[in-house]
Amino acid sequence: MGKTHHPCPGSSGVEQWIENPRVGGSIPPPGTILQINPNTEASAVCIAISAAKLVWPHAVVRVWIHGLLTNRMKINVDLSFANSSVSLVVCNFDIRCALKGTMDSRGGNEMSNKHDIDRRSFLRKAALGGGAAASGILAAPAVLAQAPIVLKMQTSWPASDIWMDFARQYTARVEEMSGGRITVDLLPAGAVVGAFQVMDAVSDGLLDAAHTVPVYWYGKNKAASFFGTGPVFGGNANTMLGWFYQGGGDALYRELTQDIMGLNVYGFMGFPMPAQPFGWFKGEVNTVADLQGFKYRTVGLAADLLQQMGMSVAQLPGGEIVPAMERGVIDAFEFNNPSSDSRFGAQDVAKNYYLSSYHQASESFEFLFNKDFFDDLDPDLQAILKYGVEAASTSNTALALREYSNDLEKLQAESGVTVHRTSGEILAGQLEAWDVLIADLEQDPFNKKIMDSQRAWVEKVGYYELMNSPDLALAYEHYFPGRLKL
Repeated sequence: MGKTHHPCPGSSGVEQWIENPRVGGSIPPPGTILQINPNTEASAVCIAISAAKLVWPHAVVRVWIHGLLTNRMKINVDLSFANSSVSLVVCNFDIRCALKGTMDSRGGNEMSNKHDIDRRSFLRKAALGGGAAASGILAAPAVLAQAPIVLKMQTSWPASDIWMDFARQYTARVEEMSGGRITVDLLPAGAVVGAFQVMDAVSDGLLDAAHTVPVYWYGKNKAASFFGTGPVFGGNANTMLGWFYQGGGDALYRELTQDIMGLNVYGFMGFPMPAQPFGWFKGEVNTVADLQGFKYRTVGLAADLLQQMGMSVAQLPGGEIVPAMERGVIDAFEFNNPSSDSRFGAQDVAKNYYLSSYHQASESFEFLFNKDFFDDLDPDLQAILKYGVEAASTSNTALALREYSNDLEKLQAESGVTVHRTSGEILAGQLEAWDVLIADLEQDPFNKKIMDSQRAWVEKVGYYELMNSPDLALAYEHYFPGRLKL
């Protein structure tokens, strides 16, 4: 093990030291470490390049910088040889990170990680342009390339769910709008954490982002349910998405997540969902009395609502619903829509499908980002992640209208499902149950603050929407008589 004295251009004349503890042949073997101790960003780049060229002179070197020159800084040194390439992870302040992996163009296996690197410790902001860093780069004998930022995003949905398709519409738009500067590693529920654990995983930095719904972290704070699955004051999902962005909802969301709960996240809402069906039953249910004693799956405040109406409730992720029906843990359930429901096999365990309900009538997707990860991005990339939610919201809506409608037809024609509209008595019973819950929830000042804001918004906006909206059912019945079951 030796030290090589190397004054590096662009480092303000400060002498830097390069330490190479293990060198084995022309291609670095597993476990090779390249350690540097930079004190400026320019010297970090220059020393990393120079060190690699001194040790492996025949390699083509590319250096990627992630983060700022702090304890979070990380440098990747990529070495390309005739038949293979390797990536060394180099950390400042004497943190040694071993060989990340190798890929042999002749078909060799990827080497395993030798050091488990905490994702929160290294933020991936490329910083190869401008200022003092540029002078070090220009003086270095290397080929440089800016690495794409890899965003690790997990959803709360099974791999086969149509909502994974919706998430992919978001990631495709982010990648295209960023010109490849961001790539998204999109994972289904359970790949890293369970469906209900993504909020904690994003806050803790285990994940960079998540595609979920607020009701899935309702167990941490009931106020989560107000952001999509709260009381229905007369607005639909579009109304309440408008409240989030133009009626003060986003500020209340940040107050809840960051100030009250201390979560290290940003959240944005997108894709105003059609009202969720009341769900799947083995027999017909037409009155409130018919609901008594059912073991029913739902989530969030809807669980309290249906308990108020005489059901017992289990809160389960979508992927656990059919097994729970088969084991008798539940005997009725709702999830969200004809496509998701049919993909996990709802039609195999129940044949009566009830559309229309007030239990979850105004939900949207929640796009979560680790706050440190997001803050470390360039402003244009922050904007792409944020406004990509709005772009995906439009594409999600179009895809949902097509696929939900197609799958509802298939459920009836191919699976023998009978589609009902939930009775007026049950809908009225739901509103009465909401009255009881609202009075209880308002005992908490923050809950009351949210509901007061929502009521004021819906009273004004809902008046316009409902007074202005024509009777579309009348027009539909005029052109397609006899189809509706209202």
